[in-house]
Amino acid sequence: MSTLEIDDDLLEPVSARCTAEALVVELADGAMLSTPLWWYPPLLAATPEQREKIELSPFGVHWPDLDEDLSVEGMLKGKKYPGAKPPAEAAE
Repeated sequence: MSTLEIDDDLLEPVSARCTAEALVVELADGAMLSTPLWWYPPLLAATPEQREKIELSPFGVHWPDLDEDLSVEGMLKGKKYPGAKPPAEAAE
């Protein structure tokens, strides 16, 4: 079995934004990475203004008003907060 090797420089985020339903991150290689916002309860609970205040680092995204950091690697691996539930399931 082989493992896909990706140049770390290409994983650097160049932009990020939150929609009402997703976190969308554009990577240096032009790829767009979108993950459901419910994966990250602090972001889901934040105000639109808090979600809009974003800082990028070479390896991820930071929200200073929320003291929240997410790595591109974690997003690619599908890592979500422990106990994070889809909205339909959380409403039950």
